[in-house]
Amino acid sequence: MEPAVLRDDMVDSLQHESKGCVRSEELSVAMRAVPREEFVPDGREAYADRPYERLGTRVLAPSTVGRLLEALDAGADDSVLVVGAGVGYTAAVLAEVADPRSVQAVDITRRLVYEARENLASAGYGAVLVDCQDGAEGLPEYAPYDRILLEAAAVRPPRALLDQLAPGGRLVMPLGAGEQSLAVLDPDGEAERLGGCAFAPMLVEGEQATTVERNRTRREDREFAERAARRRKGWELDWIDWD
Repeated sequence: MEPAVLRDDMVDSLQHESKGCVRSEELSVAMRAVPREEFVPDGREAYADRPYERLGTRVLAPSTVGRLLEALDAGADDSVLVVGAGVGYTAAVLAEVADPRSVQAVDITRRLVYEARENLASAGYGAVLVDCQDGAEGLPEYAPYDRILLEAAAVRPPRALLDQLAPGGRLVMPLGAGEQSLAVLDPDGEAERLGGCAFAPMLVEGEQATTVERNRTRREDREFAERAARRRKGWELDWIDWD
């Protein structure tokens, strides 16, 4: 089936009353335009409404993207920052809503930054800037932003992100540790909660999937276990007395 048909089917299902996570015409048009197969290369998963694992990160399900972007409520003239670029799909949808040159994204994991850049360029959104930064620090070089989307949970909103909001701007993020809720915050940190959610916590330097584990004992124990698993076992062991 043609990708365009699959995109239409995906968005139709997201607009259905049972999900209702895509409500605005602008977001519907944007999600129908972005070739998700450029960001999720597994053809079976590209248009399935479930998360997808890629390079140590969780690619959000389309329904989750829809919910976040409806809460963000970005417009054509807005400047937007995505904290947690991942594979770049959310930034691409925002580039359809707003000017691609006004959309920036950051990620703390360098290989995801490269992945997002390649995916965005391949999909036709090369004007979106993706940088390797600690997300809690935002991207002050391009601030202020009308909209900031944080795709990771935190107990409290990072102060730097609130400071980078333009007057009247909004920050959308999962707020909380154990029990989380999707929250819309103004520059003063006042929050409107939009219901429960479940996101991975925000990473700090040293927690990336590619980082060498700092606890040497735990790291070595795992390496020894992996080596043991590759050793001969069962009928291959010459000490087994089959008589």
